[in-house]
Amino acid sequence: MDNKYTCTDCGIINCQRQNSEYPEFCPTKDLTDEDMNELLKIYHEENNGEISRISAEIESDFYCRYTRVEEIIEFAKRLKFKKIGIATCVGLIDESRVFAKILRKNGFEVYAAVCKIGAMKKTDITDIDVEKTKVTGNIMCNPILQAKVLNNEDTDLNVVVGLCVGHDSLFYKYSKSLVTTLVTKDRVLAHNPVGALYQTNTYYKKLLRED
Repeated sequence: MDNKYTCTDCGIINCQRQNSEYPEFCPTKDLTDEDMNELLKIYHEENNGEISRISAEIESDFYCRYTRVEEIIEFAKRLKFKKIGIATCVGLIDESRVFAKILRKNGFEVYAAVCKIGAMKKTDITDIDVEKTKVTGNIMCNPILQAKVLNNEDTDLNVVVGLCVGHDSLFYKYSKSLVTTLVTKDRVLAHNPVGALYQTNTYYKKLLRED
């Protein structure tokens, strides 16, 4: 097993604090002038610099004041976006309806695509056993089609609302527009996945057990 040290093994965090020295394994320490110049070029491509600036401004202007919903609205407004796509899980359609209403009240055009769009069957597309579909049903989540539908609508920004692990990955992969996430799916923890991390000393000790 590879025990190479990475950022989660660092207790210094000098990249943020700038009050110490970088550990030997730190990627920041090994960056060359050529590396930094290449990064700067990328940040000046298209609107990467503007996105970075606006993200930093929102963090500064509304630190610990704005909810995620409000931050998304402010981000879209400052980038002068007009049309927002919502890639939603069918299980969070009510939440997405509320979100769409809020977006429209703030002057945005909204287009949503639900995960079951296309009504394709899991058993037709994958080699999954039909027995495996009894709990959740045989209609497949379709993140690729969600992305294609929103691409066809020329959305300026797409917002993920509760897509499953892996399905969200495919949506990010095929979306032509910028993507941000409003809700991360966690059926057990009421869509608050970080709760499992907070509880590793009590209820979720099992997560730290070695196989």
